[in-house]
Amino acid sequence: MISKPRVHTIAVIPGDGIGTEVTAATIEILQKVEQDLGDFQLRFTHIDWNSENYLRQGYYIPENGLELLERHDAILLGAVGSPDVPDHISLWGLLLPIRKTLNQYVNVRPVHILPGVASPLKNCKVGDLDWVIVRENSEGEYAGQGGTSHGGTPNAIATEVAIFTHAGIERTMRFAFETALSRPRKQLTLVTKSNAQRHGMVLWDQIFDQIRPEYPEVSCDKMLVDAMTVRMVQKPQSLDTIVATNLHGDILSDLAAALSGSIGIAPSSNLDPSRQHPSMFEPIHGSAPDIAGRGVANPLGTIASAAEMLKWLGEDEAAAKIVMAIDAVTVAGTRTRDLGGQVGTEQVTKAIIDHVQSQKTDQSFGIHD
Repeated sequence: MISKPRVHTIAVIPGDGIGTEVTAATIEILQKVEQDLGDFQLRFTHIDWNSENYLRQGYYIPENGLELLERHDAILLGAVGSPDVPDHISLWGLLLPIRKTLNQYVNVRPVHILPGVASPLKNCKVGDLDWVIVRENSEGEYAGQGGTSHGGTPNAIATEVAIFTHAGIERTMRFAFETALSRPRKQLTLVTKSNAQRHGMVLWDQIFDQIRPEYPEVSCDKMLVDAMTVRMVQKPQSLDTIVATNLHGDILSDLAAALSGSIGIAPSSNLDPSRQHPSMFEPIHGSAPDIAGRGVANPLGTIASAAEMLKWLGEDEAAAKIVMAIDAVTVAGTRTRDLGGQVGTEQVTKAIIDHVQSQKTDQSFGIHD
């Protein structure tokens, strides 16, 4: 008896700028992997929530739009942002409503140096920098609490209230401990600024200390965020799994991506660990309007995000094929300009497809966690 292929429904939001280019490249690769393995199917729904439409109609997400996303197993996002729309409008009009409404309370950003890619850190090579940053994704400075009085006048007063709840911190912390436990080094570093921010950050410290006895196998330490930036640069080998607040995790993961070779190669996952809602996968880079339409964008961040998506959906073999192809292509020298190469989006995409089609999956290679 021939079993039916597993079916996964994917909502695709290309967004703005290079987002449309890197998502198109990624879907092409996903379709080739699907054809190669033959035991699962991906059904894509393309959704045109972007800044161009916002300028025309006044909104990013239409009425009942989030209900549309709920009908899918996962979401693949390219990038959002346009010079014609203030960044806080695009962020609060598209990304944050999705993350908050779909309970995507953890953002996971794995970072490692790809074979053939040079880190800007002196003597830092493949294996020396291999981190997972677990970022709280629903509270903190992104909670949207605060306001402006006397706006537009010299007497303007603006408040930004960071919200930290015991429940929000604890669920993120437990996810981070479980992530650390699953990795070979079993090491977790908490990042806060509790010397200066004596309420919310101290609560992070307290909950960390409450949970750590439940994970005796995990080696733990704490860093203030400013000291952490120094440690990331000077002692990358000393870090493994990192857990941080929404704002700190956002900033540190951009630094981490740059230290690994380029912000264009880093993936991220916005997860609802309860799996009651679809999770969203996106590169950490922006829409890069300065290079949009030129065919030079690095698609690896989105392609790697798609591999994380497949892994989340249970398609480990397909995810491994993509990860192996990325490593093979970069070590062979097929790299975009941000990685010191000379090729464009199309050439990188073709090289990955060629590798996927020509190689059998070696399960021992695995996926970078």
